[in-house]
Amino acid sequence: MEIQDSVLTIGTREFHSRLLVGTGKYRDFDQTKEAITASGAEIVTVALRRTNIGQEAGQPNLLDYIPVDEFTILPNTAGCFNCEDAVRVCKLGRELLDGHALVKLEVLADQKTLFPNVIDTLKAAEILVKDDFEVMVYTNDDPVIARQLEEIGCVAVMPLAAPIGSGLGIRNPHNILTIIENANVPILVDAGVGTASDASIAMELGCDGVLMNTAIAEAQHPVAMATAMNYAIQAGRIAYLAGRMPKRRFASASSPLHDTISN
Repeated sequence: MEIQDSVLTIGTREFHSRLLVGTGKYRDFDQTKEAITASGAEIVTVALRRTNIGQEAGQPNLLDYIPVDEFTILPNTAGCFNCEDAVRVCKLGRELLDGHALVKLEVLADQKTLFPNVIDTLKAAEILVKDDFEVMVYTNDDPVIARQLEEIGCVAVMPLAAPIGSGLGIRNPHNILTIIENANVPILVDAGVGTASDASIAMELGCDGVLMNTAIAEAQHPVAMATAMNYAIQAGRIAYLAGRMPKRRFASASSPLHDTISN
């Protein structure tokens, strides 16, 4: 029996890949392109405060390497520490991408932890949704806040697995699972993935996708890691759909204990 899977629907768009990737920390745009291609990702997120997609005339433009007719560019508000800045950056992204409404909202609390500023995140989400943005939102792993962001109208909620860039993997799978079980929009783990097994675990929990950057860009061989992440996302998703065996305290023989051949 072949397992049937659905496409990933985010807002008004549909995607086949459940891996989303960032563009920071690579050696250059050539390596960025090579790694992203190897990842199989369709959604590529771009920090508008750090990466040129047209706002800096005469400078190398990422869109020359990651063209908008091949990838969905997801502008993000990385580096914003208050509601006002985040809203302004989203509007800049919409202008640069000819009315593109899909954005990733993240409002950070401080430079050291890069944890979300939940209060300003909620404020910015409400403003952006009212302004007809399709908001994918980075947040902490609090099921209550995740529900509130969905109720505001965010098209996807993106709880952290661990601090941004830490590579620690999923620190609180129980909270992530609770968020998934109570959600009516896609839930995508964002931040903290370190290697392929972390991505697979997120998918096995039932996440709709995973967004990552540092895990690929800071690997010793980024293109190889991007390939591994591609497979890990697919394997984790299939394992989730297949349904894992129950966990047991004691052994359960693979072979039957009755009707055995006796000497």
